[in-house]
Amino acid sequence: MKNTSTRLLLTCAAIGVAGGIVFSVSAYISGTLAAAAPMFYGAVIGVYFLPGVIAQALLRRGGVALITSVIAGLVSVPFQPIGFAAVMAAGSIGLLQELPFAVTLYRYWRAWLFYAAVTVAGLIFGFGVFIAQGVELSRPWVQVLHIGLFVVSPIVFTWLGRAIAAGLDRTGAGRGLQLPIVRRRPARDSDALPMTARPAAAIGVPPAR
Repeated sequence: MKNTSTRLLLTCAAIGVAGGIVFSVSAYISGTLAAAAPMFYGAVIGVYFLPGVIAQALLRRGGVALITSVIAGLVSVPFQPIGFAAVMAAGSIGLLQELPFAVTLYRYWRAWLFYAAVTVAGLIFGFGVFIAQGVELSRPWVQVLHIGLFVVSPIVFTWLGRAIAAGLDRTGAGRGLQLPIVRRRPARDSDALPMTARPAAAIGVPPAR
């Protein structure tokens, strides 16, 4: 179990470091867009979902999106205009990615749940930036474009992250760490007993006198 935990953390760290490098490159692109054409800022927001999606799709374990996102944020701090706040932003995205799977007690990892999770998270971030940048004062088409990109970009990068995770899976990177896509609840002992082994009252048979 200890070896599994160490491997799990090292795998998350590797994904997080790679994600941090991508974050650093993206910071310059997003900074340029925010200054020159803020309505297109949402086009690159999906990058920040990438480490969490890769970790979740590869490992299918609780907490991995949050861990990898925080590590990615830490790696990118020296290259981010917002400094350490990048860790908070990345961690917030990782936490939002965790929530839909936490509701299922981390037993359900179907593809549609990934896309549902990032769509909701994209909307939340989109409206937050919408208010912060004062987009509500812009023309209606600018407002629609702004929110639309915050939804579409995370979906596109989720598809990319799942594709990368599938490639890593083929190399055996997640072997021994992954949980099933659908994990059934364990049967209760009483449910596992054959009819003849259950107490008579449990199956509606009156006790012998």
